[in-house]
Amino acid sequence: MEYRSQQLDASHVRSNPQHEPEGAHRLSWRHWLGTALPPLLVIAGLLLLWELLVGWLALPDWLLPAPSQIGRTLVERLPILQGHITITLFEALVGLALGFVVGFGLALAIDASGLVRRALYPLLIVSQTIPIVAIAPLLIVGLGFGLLPKIIVVALVTFFPIAVNTVDGLQTADRDTVRLLLAMDASRWQLLRLVRLPAALPSILSGLKVAVTYSVIGAVLAEWIGANQGLGVYIARSLRSFRTDQVFVGALVTSLLTLALFGLVLALERWLTAWKRNTP
Repeated sequence: MEYRSQQLDASHVRSNPQHEPEGAHRLSWRHWLGTALPPLLVIAGLLLLWELLVGWLALPDWLLPAPSQIGRTLVERLPILQGHITITLFEALVGLALGFVVGFGLALAIDASGLVRRALYPLLIVSQTIPIVAIAPLLIVGLGFGLLPKIIVVALVTFFPIAVNTVDGLQTADRDTVRLLLAMDASRWQLLRLVRLPAALPSILSGLKVAVTYSVIGAVLAEWIGANQGLGVYIARSLRSFRTDQVFVGALVTSLLTLALFGLVLALERWLTAWKRNTP
């Protein structure tokens, strides 16, 4: 009876995350510190060196502002920046969603037919050789200074990594499992849903991580070329008025937005691929 009770207690601890050993939490903290601390120390050292060099060389703010000046400007301009951030984030998210739908749909079409693959895949590659700075002004001239041309620009720069990674991921399905389902008279949709899409999921998420880093930059670039509001407009106006500190603030906010979206994709990846970590 005592041995049976010990077994039940052990199984309860394993099944209940609230009873995880204290060492596991300590190990996770050590892992987090080991991962995050080195880059944070490097960034802090570079900022300190930057601050000292600006003070030692007595550089004017319009040439190279100190990090402390950039931080003060960020706090002062935050109420004004909120409207620009909202517009840029909306363009990035909607354009990314549109790019994902187009890229994923193209990948399924390319994978479904060899003829479609031979016809579309070369065009997919060629589409990325056209500079986006040559297309964005044409879209703005044709569609105006509203949100639509910026969303299209973001979609154009984000659909490619999603399409290519999805096509490659669909080819990684286990061939024996595919043959087994075909022998069981599975339909094309069942084969895609049960085997090929789960196998392609890591590649799809990798493409999404690349695309999300392009989305904010694409929105800022489109706003720079022609817009009424957004971080690209804020940076362009700051450059024309020689407010270099505001330019750095705009670049910093752009980077933080990109990192935040990348973190959301990482969280989505952990949630969708939890079965891989739980598999013995």
